[in-house]
Amino acid sequence: MVIYNALPRKEYERIFMCKTAKEIWDTLLVTHQGNSQVKDNKIDPLVQQYEQFMILEEESIDNAFSRFNTLITSLKALDEGFSSKNYVRKFLSALHPKWRAKVTAIEESKDLTSLSLDELIGNLKVYEVTIKKDSEWSKVKENKVDLLL
Repeated sequence: MVIYNALPRKEYERIFMCKTAKEIWDTLLVTHQGNSQVKDNKIDPLVQQYEQFMILEEESIDNAFSRFNTLITSLKALDEGFSSKNYVRKFLSALHPKWRAKVTAIEESKDLTSLSLDELIGNLKVYEVTIKKDSEWSKVKENKVDLLL
């Protein structure tokens, strides 16, 4: 009865004929994930997207992380997750080449096996702010030189 009362009406209508908690679970699992064949068909394109994940040159770390997080959350929901270490390495390798110096510094200074994805993102966001400030400073200097000429 607790399960019946905890579910929204739409879900309740799917499981009201079930007699045991196991039957309810199996029904909801197939409803939301599909059977193993459907699940495999959902996993394949997600794994392909994960393997081909790239961060565009002008894309912010926040936007890239949002896309990446959506992808890994979808994989985890289908029981097809990778290790945290794999996520960190994948995100680093997906960065645009302009980030190469920072990636190398992180790889040399941090233990990637214990570095969390959140910690990595925080580190990259700090560097992103620095890059933007340097870019703005360069533009200001160029404008001053142009005015002097």
